[in-house]
Amino acid sequence: MAKNTSLYFRIVEGRNLPAKDVSGSSDPYCIVKVDNEVVARTATVWKNLNPFWGEEYTLHLPTGFHSLSFHVMDEDTFGHDDVIGKISLTKEAIGSQTKVLDSWINLTRVNPDEEVQGEIHLTLQLQKYTDKIVLRCDVIEARDLAPRDLSGTSDPFARVIYKNRSAETSIIKKTRFPHWEETLELDFKPEELNEEGTVVVEVWDWDMVGKNDFLGKVEIPSSCLRKTPLLESWFRLLPLGNNEVDDGGKLGALRLKVRLVEDQILPSLYYRPLLDLLVESVISPPEMEESSALSMLEDVTTVESRQDVAMTLVKIYLGQGLVVPFLDYLNSHEVNQTTDPNTLFRSNSLASKAMEQFMKAVGMLYLHEVLKPIINRIFDEKKYIELDPCKIDMNHTRRISFKGAVSEAEVRDNSAGMLQNYLAKIVESIVSSVDQCPPVMRVAFKQLHKRVEEQFAQPENEDVKYLAIGGFFFLRFFAPAILTPKLFQLRDQHADTRTSRTLLLLAKALQSVGNLGLQLGHGKEQWMEPLHPIILQSVASVKDFFNKLIDVDHDTVSEIPQRAIFLPSVIVKEGYLHKHKAEGGQLLSRFSSKKRYFWLTTGTLSYAKTPDWPVRSSIPIQCVCGVERVDENAFQQQNVMQVVTKDNDGQLRTMYIQCKNVNELNQWLSAIRKVSLYNDHMLNSFHPGTHRGGKWTCCLQVDRKAAGCGRTHSTVTLGDWSDPLDPDVETQTIYKQLLQGRDKLRKKYIPEADQMGSNKEEINSNLHSDGAECKVDLVKQDQNVAIRLLKVIENLERAHATFKNREEEEDPANVILNP
Repeated sequence: MAKNTSLYFRIVEGRNLPAKDVSGSSDPYCIVKVDNEVVARTATVWKNLNPFWGEEYTLHLPTGFHSLSFHVMDEDTFGHDDVIGKISLTKEAIGSQTKVLDSWINLTRVNPDEEVQGEIHLTLQLQKYTDKIVLRCDVIEARDLAPRDLSGTSDPFARVIYKNRSAETSIIKKTRFPHWEETLELDFKPEELNEEGTVVVEVWDWDMVGKNDFLGKVEIPSSCLRKTPLLESWFRLLPLGNNEVDDGGKLGALRLKVRLVEDQILPSLYYRPLLDLLVESVISPPEMEESSALSMLEDVTTVESRQDVAMTLVKIYLGQGLVVPFLDYLNSHEVNQTTDPNTLFRSNSLASKAMEQFMKAVGMLYLHEVLKPIINRIFDEKKYIELDPCKIDMNHTRRISFKGAVSEAEVRDNSAGMLQNYLAKIVESIVSSVDQCPPVMRVAFKQLHKRVEEQFAQPENEDVKYLAIGGFFFLRFFAPAILTPKLFQLRDQHADTRTSRTLLLLAKALQSVGNLGLQLGHGKEQWMEPLHPIILQSVASVKDFFNKLIDVDHDTVSEIPQRAIFLPSVIVKEGYLHKHKAEGGQLLSRFSSKKRYFWLTTGTLSYAKTPDWPVRSSIPIQCVCGVERVDENAFQQQNVMQVVTKDNDGQLRTMYIQCKNVNELNQWLSAIRKVSLYNDHMLNSFHPGTHRGGKWTCCLQVDRKAAGCGRTHSTVTLGDWSDPLDPDVETQTIYKQLLQGRDKLRKKYIPEADQMGSNKEEINSNLHSDGAECKVDLVKQDQNVAIRLLKVIENLERAHATFKNREEEEDPANVILNP
């Protein structure tokens, strides 16, 4: 039985951070680490002691992680960034929360002796002789130690301590991956070991001047050595002790939302009955809409979980090739239940959330293609734009002409002109993008248009069908992306205050375009009036765009096959990166790297001199067997990754690529890991350094083919719209939601079970017997479906319990249950 661990966290905001700059302010950003591996970095909020980030992340992790930490840093243009403070959360603390950790947490000071990382490989045993007992400790190697020296490495040695006696290994210079292969022995008289004790193995960084730096320790009770003749393992290094104090909030605080989800994933055949019920809901919908499994799922979906459930359902139906019928089912239900067209899709119903998540899943590349050029232009120009008279700051305005200081009216006129220009470009880019829009999106909007037109056929409701599409297309897709481009991966950084205000005004204007200008002049923001003419002028072109958008044949759309959202020919990620030579001197020269444009699809990783260059070099994704960070010491450069591939002769090849920042590095690492997720020859270890000067820079081994000294992290990926489909994982999420709402389903759909006396036993027998058919003459149609659904839930619950009890005793594939 497979395991799936996902960590959801949102870095909301900070407050009362200390000033680190001479200006009396700070430029804070957050680094997120899992077991001291950097997995995410927020944007920098400039000159702000109460920053707002609002950045969300999903991490798919190995089940063995121990801690999650948030380090708040102050970015400096020159020199090293300053550390403000940190928050550390153990896996146990996160998992103990019943729902989600959502609170303000004070920052603690960063103690170098507590900032340990890495593992050490040891063999320990107690050897008994006639006159003595010998503690034998084989110190083999360590990996991923913390860098303590300016070179980005350490000079580690190990020390074993027991009963006030100690022995030390030799010092290995300039490495975070030392290989000692040394045996340390401590001799004791038998009477000295009558009492229990603890064997301590410490790792230190040797310094020629000053005191040595602590790198971590391992503590092993002597009772373990008495029970196990030979103890051998990789041990995680621990800090000296937990001495974290929050200083009463003097370092400020972060508001965080964190949720850990750990699931045991059953074999696919166990989820098939639940999938069948969900598929049946859309391909053979019942006469009563409330009588389907999908409707019952919506009944038990909470407000807090609705977005997650919607995204999960979208992925399930994408995998089944039924996403259009699924959306049509939900939209039809919502349209049929709506009498006032002004309230159509205005709530956060499952239909609204599903459409929203569907557009992100299949339309993000399209959104990037349409919006990125104009968003980049707005960021680059950084114009001061303001229409609200109450917010115009004359100190931020620039001279518009040579006539001297500008007036408030001139600022408004100039702002209106620039906004009109930006808005015209955005609308023009959208309405000319019919052919770029994914066909599956066009068919979904065609179905939506049809349902709304049927329900609101009166002449006075002529525009409702356009408003329904515009509500999703403009209000829930394009406008939010313009408002916060960082959250839609249109930019690596949040906008500064000036640009952010421009984006807000444009998002408001685009919402009015999506509303076909019907609300213009009726709101409180009358100062937006200069944009009204261009908004009204856009209405005709927007309607024409919608008409062209839905002019698509169902038969031309080949719905997406299972386990893939994107076809191999579609680009998942692209951009300029620097490709480094693997060979050469110790330090990089300006000739050792070349700027290349990279494309990543689900089939290949390719690159060329420019996007338009006719010749590309390509690597098949199926040849990728590892993608990892490179130690800074290898090239004396940050943000370098390596893509390890295996050629037809079985030889490993490594390509080194440098990204411009840690955000880009994480995105490329995650994207390549996702598309190579199902490769069957992924490496278990790798070299974080390079082979230069006749040895590996990481572990100092001479042999180029020596086994890797670091453990690969191929299962650590950032979750986003490009996650590959996994029907078993998605269906497990739906099962958990139904399990939580099981009592509500019983109460609502089987009320007779509490009133029918002797018939109650018959209904319960239907609920618990294997393969029994429900008797239609005893229950209504909705009760029939509810009983089938409850039976599926019960069988899955029983399967989970059985697998959990037997997973250590036998192969789960041999467990026979009736799903």
